[in-house]
Amino acid sequence: MQSRDIFLTELKGGGHLVLPDGKGPHPGLVVIHEAYGLNAEIKEIAVRLADAGYAALAVDLFADRNRVICMTRYMAGMLLGSVNRYGVLDLKHALTFLARLPEVDAARLGAIGFCMGGSFAVAWACTDARLKVIAPFYAVNPRPAEVMKRMCPVVGSYPADDFTASAGRKLEQVLETNGIAHATKVSPGARHSFFNRAGRAYDQPAADDAWKRVLAFFEQQLPASRTS
Repeated sequence: MQSRDIFLTELKGGGHLVLPDGKGPHPGLVVIHEAYGLNAEIKEIAVRLADAGYAALAVDLFADRNRVICMTRYMAGMLLGSVNRYGVLDLKHALTFLARLPEVDAARLGAIGFCMGGSFAVAWACTDARLKVIAPFYAVNPRPAEVMKRMCPVVGSYPADDFTASAGRKLEQVLETNGIAHATKVSPGARHSFFNRAGRAYDQPAADDAWKRVLAFFEQQLPASRTS
């Protein structure tokens, strides 16, 4: 496994790239952080994805920017439900960067995101056909709901004791109606940020179940060179 930081001179915002062992090219995933930013927890998720055979680029949507202004713009986009919200263009650039790497198969690309990052993933997938699969965790949906019929396959993870549970159920309804492959689950008893090992709401049974579901669905929609 190889890892390195991506500098601001290479990609707006930079990030952290982890490449799997073995002969490529590998499928690539953009990892989108929560409001906490690109921290050790998100980098560890990139490592776990690389261990499963995916080239993982964890982006940094706050680097070299005013964090307060960024968050204000990000939250405004989420509240308005725009699919072209502030930040989506940066994610598209990140995917382009990832796709151009010789170790990555540009035909096998996806994204995974948490909270704010999960909401970005859902909105982004409505406007970028390069994404073949996404895995949103405790995300909210863009509006109107009809825009989501343009999405790629989705494996979604939502906590029952959270405001995003209804969004997960609505997303599942739209995907089912439009014949889009999906595997969404609302986990009983789980709370917001249940996947974050460093957080107070961490729920190991729910997190372990979500991770198994994500990797199984990714293997169906975005086969890796190997699995773990």
